[in-house]
Amino acid sequence: MSANKTSSFNLKAVIQETGLTGDTLRAWERRYGLPMPERTPGGHRLYSQHDIDTIKWLKEKQVEGFSISRAVDLWNEIAQNNIDPLIAPHQTAIFSTPHLFQADIRLDTMRQQWVSACMAFNESVAEQTINKAFALNSPEIACQTILMNGLCEIGEKWYQGKATVQQEHFASALVGRRLNALINATAPPNRQEIILIGCPPKEQHTLIPLFLTFLLRRRGFHVVYLGANIPQFSFKETVFQIQPSMVILTGQQFQTAPALRDIAIELTTENIVVGYGGRIFSLLPELRNIIPGHFLGNDLNGSIIKIEQLLHNPHKVSETSPLVQKLLPYLQNFRTALPSIEKHLHETIGAHPELHSVPSQYLSEGILAALKLGDISLLNSDLDWVRGLLLNFKTPDHLLHDFLQFYYQAVDAVMGSQGAPILNWLQNKIDRIVENKLHEE
Repeated sequence: MSANKTSSFNLKAVIQETGLTGDTLRAWERRYGLPMPERTPGGHRLYSQHDIDTIKWLKEKQVEGFSISRAVDLWNEIAQNNIDPLIAPHQTAIFSTPHLFQADIRLDTMRQQWVSACMAFNESVAEQTINKAFALNSPEIACQTILMNGLCEIGEKWYQGKATVQQEHFASALVGRRLNALINATAPPNRQEIILIGCPPKEQHTLIPLFLTFLLRRRGFHVVYLGANIPQFSFKETVFQIQPSMVILTGQQFQTAPALRDIAIELTTENIVVGYGGRIFSLLPELRNIIPGHFLGNDLNGSIIKIEQLLHNPHKVSETSPLVQKLLPYLQNFRTALPSIEKHLHETIGAHPELHSVPSQYLSEGILAALKLGDISLLNSDLDWVRGLLLNFKTPDHLLHDFLQFYYQAVDAVMGSQGAPILNWLQNKIDRIVENKLHEE
C-alpha cells in the first residue's frame, strides 16, 4: 500500500526523520522538483509521509552509488509508467534493467583505455579509468561496459593468441577486487527474499556469479554468495540452513555440468526454486533439457529480469529428459582405468615434449562428464574450443592429432572393448582432423 499523501509534517520533522539538512531539501525541491511539498497560507512547507519515503528512497539510491540527479531521473522514469517505486520494488528492477547497460562512445573509449592498461600491467591507469567511469555513470553501467566487456575482450585476445595468460589473470584480479569492494559497499537488504548463489564442484570461475551478486544486492536483495567449487553435500546443507527463496547455480565448464545437474535435482525435489546459467549452457543448449531448473538466459541483463519474474511468480520447471543409461557401465570402467590410462599417456608423451602443452587432464575430465550425462558427443564443442586455442597459439594442428592418437592408444591398451564409446569418439575426432588437413591442402 502506498504511503499516506496527506501533508501534515513540517520541515523540522522531516529533517529529524531523514537526517538531511533544510538546505539540502530545499535544493532538491528547487533543482529537481522532488519532493514538492505543499505550502501553508503563511508559505511554510508541509510534507506527507509519501514525501518522506521519497526522500529516503533517494538517499538509498545515493548509498548504492547513484548521484542525486541520476536517482531523480530513475524515479521519474518509473513514475512516468504509472509505477510507484515505493510500493513496487520488483517492477522497478524489471523496468529499469533494460536501460542498465546502454553504452555510449565515451564508455567505449574508456573501455579501450582500461583494456590497454591491463595489457600493459598498468594498474594505476586501469584504476584511474574505472574510477572515472564510476564518477560519470551508475555502477551497473560502469561494471558491465568497462569491466565485464573489457575482460571479455581480453579473454578473446587470449584465445586468439594476442594476449598472455598473465595479462588475462591480471585483468581478472582487478575485476574481482573491484566487484568484492562494490558488494561490500552495498546498502543492507530491504527485501525479504534471500537468494543463494554458488558454483558446483570443480567450477573455479567466479566473476559472473560475483557480478550477479552485485546486481541483485543493488536491488535490495539479501544475497548469500558461496563462491567457487562448493561440495555437493555442503551446498545442500547450506540451502536447508538458510531456506533461500531461490538458488542460482553457475557453470562455465562442461566438466561441472553433471554436478550442477545433481544439485539441481536435489533442490527441486525439495520444491526449491533453482535458476542456472553460464557459458556451457549457451555453448551446448541441449544441456538445458536435462537440468531441472530455470535457465536464466545468455546475458546478465535478461537474467536479472528472469530472476525478478521467478521470485514474483515462481512456476514449475518443465519436464527434463532422462539420461541415457547405456553409458553408465563404461563410466565406471573408465573411472577405474583412468589412473592407468594417465600413466600410459604420460610415458608416451614423455618422449614428445611438444605435446606437453595439450591438456590431457582436461580431456579426461570431459570424458567423465560426457559419460555421466549419457552422451559422448557432448565433448565435441569442448574439443573444438581446445583445437582453436592450440591453433591460435600457433600450435601445429598435427600435434592435436598426435595427442588424440596417443590418448586412443592408452585407452585401447588399458580398457580394450570396455572403452568402446570413448575409442569410437576419439577415432572420429582423429579422422576429422585428417579430413580437414586434406581439404586445406
